[in-house]
Amino acid sequence: MARQDTTREQIVAAADRLFYEQGFDHTSFAHIADAVGISRGNFYYHFRAKDEILAAVIDLRLARTRQMLDDWQAQGADPAARIRSFFHMLVANRAAIAMHGCPVGTLCNELAKLDHPSHGAAAALFTLFRTWLHGQFVDAGFAAAEADRHALHALVLSQGIATLASALRDERTLRHEVRLAEEWLAGCLGRGAQSDHH
Repeated sequence: MARQDTTREQIVAAADRLFYEQGFDHTSFAHIADAVGISRGNFYYHFRAKDEILAAVIDLRLARTRQMLDDWQAQGADPAARIRSFFHMLVANRAAIAMHGCPVGTLCNELAKLDHPSHGAAAALFTLFRTWLHGQFVDAGFAAAEADRHALHALVLSQGIATLASALRDERTLRHEVRLAEEWLAGCLGRGAQSDHH
């Protein structure tokens, strides 16, 4: 049973990477099976439909995002530091973002174009970020409505940065725009934001 679970996890991990790098629609069962190094029969033992794999990938991403947000919450000294972690995520993943875009945004956009029923489930990743950011701005002293506006704007900034960096294949643009996002954050919070990347 443990070996079966491991194979399933390998399939989901490979699908997660391939959906990001080449898109959900352009990734076939054969691509995933080849990436894992298993036969079609073994593959179908775990997943009989591509949408089942997509659901598992979305669940994986949700779990990873929740863990990341928990880590930021535990490690950040204050709301400003925690929100900067959100923007620093772009810098930490700048090479992949410049090549493939934001994994959340690209999947949501593709599923929306396909009018896929899992679009709402994928968009729940954005809801996780928005809810967490809202909490940070509330902790920083903003009323709920204003905190939500700031949380949404932070998401818009991050998606704009990722989209442009990918379109231009330019990590320098990403770094520059993240610095501007931190300046916006500093203005919101009324104190300087220290950037630890140059």
